[in-house]
Order: sequence, then structure tokens, then C-alpha cells
Amino acid sequence: MKASNDTRFSKFLLLGFSEEPELQPLIFGLFLSMYLITVVGNLLIILAVHSDSHLHTPMYFFLANLSFVDISSTSTTVPKMLMNIQTESKVITYASCVTQIYFFVLFAVLDVFLLAVMAYDRFVAICQPLHYMVIINPQLCRLLVLMCWTICILHSLLQTLMVLRLSFCTEVEIPHYFCELNQMIQLACSDTFLNNMVMYSAAVLLGGGPFSGILYSYSKIVSSICGISSAQGKYKAFSTCASHLSVVSLFYCTMLGVYLSSAATQSSHASAVASVMYTVVTPMLNPFIYSLRNKDVKRALKTFFVKETLRGQLS
Repeated sequence: MKASNDTRFSKFLLLGFSEEPELQPLIFGLFLSMYLITVVGNLLIILAVHSDSHLHTPMYFFLANLSFVDISSTSTTVPKMLMNIQTESKVITYASCVTQIYFFVLFAVLDVFLLAVMAYDRFVAICQPLHYMVIINPQLCRLLVLMCWTICILHSLLQTLMVLRLSFCTEVEIPHYFCELNQMIQLACSDTFLNNMVMYSAAVLLGGGPFSGILYSYSKIVSSICGISSAQGKYKAFSTCASHLSVVSLFYCTMLGVYLSSAATQSSHASAVASVMYTVVTPMLNPFIYSLRNKDVKRALKTFFVKETLRGQLS
């Protein structure tokens, strides 16, 4: 394939998971189901937090933002894949591919930042409970979320601009179901040293920094819980951060598993399959983790549905 510096007319082919026609309906149904569950589940979390005044607290404010990011992240990649399967086409334009990279990088890093902010919230709630409402005030909550969005928007813009400087072959096959940044850099026909340097530096700073904050927060949380004398007090303290810890573990373990598996197999196809865990499965499971054992969320959802049912009967 001939390289071209003019990428405006380039088209890419998303190879997806399988080229076998008989598997396409199964893949379509599976991903459509997971996508709908993700959207509906996270949307219910947002509605519950918005509609119930008892959930107007910092923890649920951050949770509603995380749910919005999960919906947006999944919506960046899955609908295009479903459309390609339905139309029996693997083509994605250069402009669409760059746009997909921008939004996927934005929401993926936002996930990491929000999980770190939520860890800090739990740290203050358990380690400094008497000062919690003073430290984690509404102004600080909005400022933290605004800072997360600002940093992630600038970072995503930088990564996208770095991709725009690359030239690609006239028709590039991407062994993935969406335009993933690392895959795009590997498939470029031009020099990618600067792109790799920026990408890995950002991964260390924007990935390692929040993760270190999470580890520090939970080291202090565990130390505080161990210092509680009563078993009931320990259980109550642990239960306030159990959901968040579960989500953090799921997110980082699946992401680590993706990169370890891809490094071990050296297969782009295997990496694409494994990446489904943190790009689709984790956002789908988050609402269940935060609602199944959370009495406040379940009560808010029940109240919301009762109000909507009564409103429908009266109208």
C-alpha cells in the first residue's frame, strides 16, 4: 500500500473481532445488549442522584459524573461498531477516526481522574469524619470536577493533534473495533518517536499520578479502619468505601490484564478482545456495584419509579 501525506482522503478498516459472517449476529446482539444495559444502568444512577435530595452529597455527585463519563465513553466506540456490523461495512473515515480517538482518550482519562477524586472523598470521610463537610464542600466538589475535565480536555487535544501530524497509508487495517490511540500510532507510515514519547509520558503522569493517589488514600483508610476498636465500627467504615474499591479494582485489574495479555501473546486481535473488559464490561457493571448493596440508591430509584408511575396515572 502506498503511503500518502494527505490523510484527508484516507479511509481505515476496523477489523473488529471476527470476519466470519455467521458470528456477526451474535457479536451484534451481545454488544447491543451490553451497550443498552450500560446506558440504562448509568442513566438510572444519574436520575436517582438528581431526583433524591438525600443523595445530594459529594460521594453521589462524583458518582453521577462517573456514570455520565461511562455512558459517553461507551457511546464513543460501540455504536460505530454496531453500525458497521449492521451495514456489513468496516470502513471508518479519517475524520471519524480522529474524533473517536479524541473522545475515547478524554473519557478514559476522566474515568481515572474521577476514581482518584472519589478515593480522596472516601479518605476524608473515614480518616477525618468530623471535618468532612467542611473539607469536601460543594465548591471544592465542583472545582475538582472542573479541574478533571480541563486537564483531560487539554490532554486529549494534545494527543489528537499529535495524531494529526502523522501520515497513513491510503487504506489502513486496524485490528480493533475502534480507533485506539496506540494502534493508530503503530500503523502510521511516518516517524512516530515523538508520538510515543508523548503518549507514554502522559500515561505515567496522568495514569500513575491518580493511581498513586488512590493507593495512598486506601493505605490511610485501611490504617484508620484497623484503629477502630469495635467490629461494627470497622464494618460500617469499610462499607462506605466497598463499592468504590470494587470499581477501582475492576477497572485497574481489567486494564492491567489487557496489557499483560497483549504483551504475552503479541496479538493485536487478542488485545482487542481483552480491551472489551475495561471499555464495555466495566462501565456496564459499575451501576450494579453501586446500587445492589446501596440502600440509599435503591430507595431513590424506588421513589423515582413510584413518582413516575403516579404521574403517568394522573396524566
